[in-house]
Amino acid sequence: MREPTPHGTWDGIRRAVHRVDAATPADRDRAVDALRAVAILGVVLGHWLVTALVADGGNLHTASPLQHMPRLAPISWAFQTLAVFFLVGGHVATRGYTAARARGVPYRTWLVTRLSRLFTPVAAVLALWTVVTVALLSSGTDYSTVRTLVKLALSPLWFLVVFAALTAATPLVTRLNPLWPLAVVLHVDLLRFGLGAPQSLGWVNLAAGWLVPYTLGAAWARGELERARAGWVLSLGGAAATAGLVLWAGYPASMVGVPGASVSNLDPPTLAAVTFGLTQCGLALLLRDRLRRTMRRPLAWTAVALVNLSAMTIFLWHQTAMMATTATGLLAGRLPGLHTRPDDLFWVAYRLTWLPVFALALTVCWTAFRAYEHGRPAGRGRSRVVRTGHAPADRPRTAGPRRV
Repeated sequence: MREPTPHGTWDGIRRAVHRVDAATPADRDRAVDALRAVAILGVVLGHWLVTALVADGGNLHTASPLQHMPRLAPISWAFQTLAVFFLVGGHVATRGYTAARARGVPYRTWLVTRLSRLFTPVAAVLALWTVVTVALLSSGTDYSTVRTLVKLALSPLWFLVVFAALTAATPLVTRLNPLWPLAVVLHVDLLRFGLGAPQSLGWVNLAAGWLVPYTLGAAWARGELERARAGWVLSLGGAAATAGLVLWAGYPASMVGVPGASVSNLDPPTLAAVTFGLTQCGLALLLRDRLRRTMRRPLAWTAVALVNLSAMTIFLWHQTAMMATTATGLLAGRLPGLHTRPDDLFWVAYRLTWLPVFALALTVCWTAFRAYEHGRPAGRGRSRVVRTGHAPADRPRTAGPRRV
């Protein structure tokens, strides 16, 4: 058999890229998919950069470079992209629900279809980590190490639970003004931090905080945020409010949780996290036209389509990929940037060299579980990327007979 030449391989890739581009409906807003891909990759890279598993006396515990080097807090601003998730989710859910209602699709049918796309892949994660947990405990692994690993592996699930709740509430919140949940977050923080109310009250913000970008997405779907002015108001107003809260109200500068910190901006969400999310939403709205132009390039669009097609696999398994790399690396001893304390810039430099290894491990997870994510046996549906939209929350067809 004749070996494929590099020229022939490139021609094959180019043909596949153009097939994906040609199969995408002309009226599809590719900027939505691009924003979702950015949000997914931001979360993955953020976790890989700021989460360390330190080997100490045979046990593993979590640490963060932000814990030892607070001046690196701006890194969290670039990779904490959850507000974009909820902005896009609210936009897509509102459009999907409106279209389903216009076609006479019952709410129950619409909701079950959407939630099955969210939770079907979760079963594989839970099954694998149940087996791993039993195996580790049976082998005598320290309980604290097992708890650390399981907590990291399952941490992405909180997002899905919140997202599912907001999705179920879509008919009720599609016309809710984002100022209302923002006001709830403001008053909860005033009670917690200003009047000594129980800190447990902050968990109200888990719904109210992410409802703010979700309802912004619904407003976008209704055509209320098309003018550039909306993007500028959100981005500049959110940035000014966040700066004020950090500089003068004592909120942490980091937009992700830091081990040992007395206050976390994400656990549960604070007013600073929500105003920072407004900044991100504003920037996303301002970038829409540029993203649409960029997505007209077949290669760029195919890359975005591939990320979206496997969004749940990437999201659910990226922590497992990092931990698998860490555990395998222990066979060679304590490796810098992988098992050592993240307390200097040398650790950061070493960590960057481990990112391609994490990506390779994630590719292995993707190969193993992508077929299950899409509900088909491995090896079938070769051209799925051409036919499928792509998202944790919504996977509308780019070609096909129906949409729900």
